[in-house]
Amino acid sequence: MAKRPKAIDVEGLVTPAAKPVAARRKPAADKPAYTAPALEKGLDVLELLATLSAPVTPSQIAQRLGRSLQEVYRVVLALERRGYLVRPPGEEALVLSTQLFGLATLFPPFRRVVDAAQPIMNALALETSQAIHMAVLDGVNQRIIAQVDSPAAIAIRLRVGAASPAVRGTSGRTLIAFQPARVQEWILNEAKTIIPAPQLTRYRKRIADIAARGYERIEGEVVQGVTDLSFPIMNASGVSLAALTMPFLASQQIIVPFDEAAIMLFRAAARISALMGGELPEPSFPLPPTT
Repeated sequence: MAKRPKAIDVEGLVTPAAKPVAARRKPAADKPAYTAPALEKGLDVLELLATLSAPVTPSQIAQRLGRSLQEVYRVVLALERRGYLVRPPGEEALVLSTQLFGLATLFPPFRRVVDAAQPIMNALALETSQAIHMAVLDGVNQRIIAQVDSPAAIAIRLRVGAASPAVRGTSGRTLIAFQPARVQEWILNEAKTIIPAPQLTRYRKRIADIAARGYERIEGEVVQGVTDLSFPIMNASGVSLAALTMPFLASQQIIVPFDEAAIMLFRAAARISALMGGELPEPSFPLPPTT
């Protein structure tokens, strides 16, 4: 039996710890005129469990949310009945299922680009022996919507559904660089709450450079020995729908050198862009290192 490739899962390195759900509630002064208490409780439960990896009981959920067990129990049962929460075998506690992610992938813009990209990504991963992933903007975050593992014994992978601040990621900066100016400004202004001002200034310059050269390339940002390379997937309006990214892992088992893999990644992104009605200008190869 062939050995399963060993993957270095970097999702924990790029996914920030979420704030407790209770801490994200709006203050009383901002209370809306119309409320849906049961819906609010259900969303609180879903948002809480999305931040946890270990199963929790209804009483633990109530404790973490600062609510009574009576308030939470019926909501938890309803979410379990609808398949959003599940109990691992032999457990009384609950975890979040993948049903929410399944709903997100049915959203037509995501579904269309993933359907177009998947066979191209599959072929690229096989030809280069490198992992490939695709990300989209989700508010101020980048979110992974497709991932193809490398056939190599050791590779980098990001979990589908993983999210992190867009300005901090190769894919996210590529996406921001090819958005309308007002969208860029909104994302960068929102980032002020989590990114120190000097660092955000550097990100602003880097995003402007990406827009000028047409891609993002950065070495060792998340994992030493990995060069992240990302090209946008463009629509007919010249806006990036997604970013196609290769975390190129340098090793003694390299089949395709970086410069050749970069050309192959660009061609894949250009093909997907064409299927989306867009056009991706070709940069000058070989791609120089960026700082």
